[in-house]
Amino acid sequence: MAEKKLSHDIYIVDGARTPFLKMRERPNPFSATDLAVAAGKALLDRQPFEPSDIGEVVLGCVMPRESEANIARVAALRLGCGNKVPAWTVQRNCGSGMQAIDSAFKDILLGRHDLVLAGGTEAMSRAPLLYSDQFVDWISSFKAAKTLGKKAQVLAEFKPNSLMPEAALRKGLSDPLVGLSMGQTAEKLACQFHISREEMDQFALRSHERITKAKEEGRLSNEMAALYDTSGNFYDTDTGARTDTSLEKLAKLKPFFDKYGSVTAGNSSQVTDGAAMLLLANEDAVKRYNLPILGRIVDVNWAALAPDVMGLGPIFAATPLMKRQHLTIDDIDYWEINEAFAAQVLACVKGWENDDFCRKELGLDHKFGSLNLDKLNVDGGAIAVGHPVGASGARIILHLLETLKRTNKKRGMAMICIGGGQGGAMLLERV
Repeated sequence: MAEKKLSHDIYIVDGARTPFLKMRERPNPFSATDLAVAAGKALLDRQPFEPSDIGEVVLGCVMPRESEANIARVAALRLGCGNKVPAWTVQRNCGSGMQAIDSAFKDILLGRHDLVLAGGTEAMSRAPLLYSDQFVDWISSFKAAKTLGKKAQVLAEFKPNSLMPEAALRKGLSDPLVGLSMGQTAEKLACQFHISREEMDQFALRSHERITKAKEEGRLSNEMAALYDTSGNFYDTDTGARTDTSLEKLAKLKPFFDKYGSVTAGNSSQVTDGAAMLLLANEDAVKRYNLPILGRIVDVNWAALAPDVMGLGPIFAATPLMKRQHLTIDDIDYWEINEAFAAQVLACVKGWENDDFCRKELGLDHKFGSLNLDKLNVDGGAIAVGHPVGASGARIILHLLETLKRTNKKRGMAMICIGGGQGGAMLLERV
């Protein structure tokens, strides 16, 4: 067999995502696998090859349920990829969807596969409720008791308040080392960079206005795959965007994470369910199947920083990438920074504009520059559309490529902050 030639141009040829469904009073009707399959089916149905022709499936997911172990494999089999297509799941907190695409990119770059399906999914509304450690210990003691007397003794020690469940979602969105929730880390950045409540609310309002305008003008239709539940209902649009919000309404919301703070539910991302899937290919696969090209992955970078300022991860990741590629801020046509919190995105913008910060933290001689907000999240972001943590990294990559295609621009940067103190950045180009 002839040795396979390595391809240095790795393309994203197509992508699809589900509507992002905001968590309401009860869990939404779709599991994380359902969401991944819906996005993947819409994507694969329009391809000129069979699902079994894919080399592998890579899926990011932070909180798959107990019935979704190695959720990528479950989704791949449901998508008809067959028994012989390997599939694996990655978890890098909020960067999981971007990590899945990076992993697919590297496998194609190494010559392992020609064609890979990758993306992310999350059903945050279905995060489980957990028994307390106290109740689990009590159950263990009761089961270990061998005599009626011992069991009666354990029963007498039972405390009803131990039955109070703990929300897995709340625990998952808190850092175990610094003891801060993600919202509290945003409060810290707001203080560090002197970001006012009004600035945060203005940014949040802009996110809602931009996503609403994008929907009205049909700019989301190319990437959207409708969902259908078992009751015959269908969902074809994101449910988090508020067309009726205003600065006055946002200003009335109380701080959510610190009663003396400025971060509210209104200027934070929403708890949301959704999936985004992308198809990656090398030049051989593009020619073999006559595939279109949305763009190519130029470079990827991951960075780490202190967990209590995790929101600055995007600029810690993007700065060395741009230095490596000899690029300035003005060389990027469009930016997508996942909007975990308005304070977090604004801190990244202000960090790049600050001489001292850039010297001390980013190793630069002077400030990196001013990011043009007209080029940032041009169709809104997670504050309005939602942040299903396993999927967001894939969504911003897909939408950035669609934006470059629509505007006939060349270069875009997708960036994301990651709980635990990391950041990811991916440089994309239209071909």
